[in-house]
Amino acid sequence: MTDYKYIMGQCKKFHFTTWDEDALRECQSIMPNLTRDELVRVYRSRLLGEKHPLKQTAFKVLFAEKVGKREERIKTEDTDALIQEFLDKKGGNVALARKELRERYKAGKDKQKIAGVFNVSTKSDQQWVKSQIRKERYGDSNGNQWKKPSWK
Repeated sequence: MTDYKYIMGQCKKFHFTTWDEDALRECQSIMPNLTRDELVRVYRSRLLGEKHPLKQTAFKVLFAEKVGKREERIKTEDTDALIQEFLDKKGGNVALARKELRERYKAGKDKQKIAGVFNVSTKSDQQWVKSQIRKERYGDSNGNQWKKPSWK
């Protein structure tokens, strides 16, 4: 029995019941042995739900090199290019760019540019910038720099 047939047999077996953890781990461990065509067939299988771990594993095996390269590219871009990635809502890198911009803001790099872009973005980005400014002025939530009133 080939690896592909074994995985599809397990998918059929556990389609209407809960997956056995050992069987799931075993299927995930043999996924890298499959051909590209077999991985695509597993990924597109109707036997697996949208968020199924086996489907996610197939996706990661299929696109491992591309996902890693995209994240590396985002981390190495300068702030202006990263802002352009963030503003390009159809580019597919908005979430990664947002995460990297937030890390750079916290590190103190180009705070004014990043705050300006976040202030004209979504409401959650605006709130995030406000909370960061509040932390800088009054201290963080652990009580640093902030003293409780003496009248209590």
